[in-house]
Amino acid sequence: MTLSQRLFLRILPTLIITIAIVGILAYRSATREIDNIYDAQLINDANVLWSLMKHPLTRLTARPTVQVPDLDFSMDNQLALNEDADDYADAHSFRAWRGSALAFASSNAFPDEVKRFPAGFTDVTYQNELWRIYALPIPNSDVTIEVAEKIILREGLVDNILLNLAFPLLILVPVSAIIIWLAINNGLANVRELVSQIRARTPDDLSMIATKALPRDLAPLVHSLNNLLRKLGRSLTMERRFSDLAAHQLRTPQAGIKLLLQMFDRADSDEERAALLKDLVVSNERAMHLIEQLLRLARVSHQPVQLEALPLRQIAAAALADFGVILNRRGFHVGLVATQDPQVLTDRALLRVMIDNVLDNAIKYSPAGGRIEVRIEPGSRGFRLCIEDSGPGIPLEQREAAFQRFNRLDAQAGEGAGLGLPIVADIGNRLDIGISLSTPAWGSGLKVDLDIPAA
Repeated sequence: MTLSQRLFLRILPTLIITIAIVGILAYRSATREIDNIYDAQLINDANVLWSLMKHPLTRLTARPTVQVPDLDFSMDNQLALNEDADDYADAHSFRAWRGSALAFASSNAFPDEVKRFPAGFTDVTYQNELWRIYALPIPNSDVTIEVAEKIILREGLVDNILLNLAFPLLILVPVSAIIIWLAINNGLANVRELVSQIRARTPDDLSMIATKALPRDLAPLVHSLNNLLRKLGRSLTMERRFSDLAAHQLRTPQAGIKLLLQMFDRADSDEERAALLKDLVVSNERAMHLIEQLLRLARVSHQPVQLEALPLRQIAAAALADFGVILNRRGFHVGLVATQDPQVLTDRALLRVMIDNVLDNAIKYSPAGGRIEVRIEPGSRGFRLCIEDSGPGIPLEQREAAFQRFNRLDAQAGEGAGLGLPIVADIGNRLDIGISLSTPAWGSGLKVDLDIPAA
């Protein structure tokens, strides 16, 4: 279902309900106004009848009930020329009482068996017809004027008004529906144009979407899409650059291994073969380390972040324990200094990769019997994890370049793949962990500070 259809199907029921409410309110209003007008007419008729019959009703002599004939028979059936007027006349009647005796009555009035009605308005059902009666007691006399009217007369008028109102309202529904449909389609023309622009994009075309002719409501959406395209472009550029660099870096160890294998095949003595085999093992280890770092970098870039409260001291101790074998074999002096076990808000797997990379660099570039110290102290963002080694360190002017991928410093030219600190930097950006490089307090080596947010 299209957006136009969804909007139309949501607006149309609202329109129909609104029209129905208008019709109901109009019906109630018409009924109330007609009742008021007809009641006022009954009051007026009663007063007119009293004015006309005042003299005969106040005479002292008693006389029998006078039956007033119907005018449509006494005036050559004039009212019969208009059936509606005739029905209107038949729907009215009157009676005049003097004391308990009926003095005057219309030809269609209630018989005298129907007793006099109380003063004011009364609704009565007579011969399966509902009547509205107004009784007017004359002050300082025993005279009462009654004027009656059939309720069906009012109901018929209300029905006619409602019928005349319903027809335009029913016509209004399809007309309004057509107008709404055209308005929705015209209003969504810009959206369709935007959709067509997005569909026209290809993986190689990440240019920005023009916002000049768009309405103000769509501007935030287009700005968000442009930001997404911009980020996607940067990400694709980085991925292409990473692929090119990775291919270049993998080509070198593979070429070295190929050359050593060719030399091994042509070796003349066992001593030469043993030396070549040793070089092959070293080259293979370097290639495996590079592949491991590349896979770790890819995992860091795509692994979802799951923040939780974690014990920092426990994670640091576990990382040191995993490097325990190589630390003992090379005779390192290792220390973990932490007065407490603070809770930090971070991702366990990514933080562990971060610490492992820093420790791996510290072990790799420190001499045998060197010193590695891990300390936990309060930091600007929560808590600071400090990892210090006794290696060659990184000069101040090269520390910014140390976080670039595949960038090996002069002091590290023969080691690693140039991905350790870049991986640490990538994780720091994702986990909002501040990273700084400095020199340990003992004057040589490298100190890496990780400012981790507190839980």
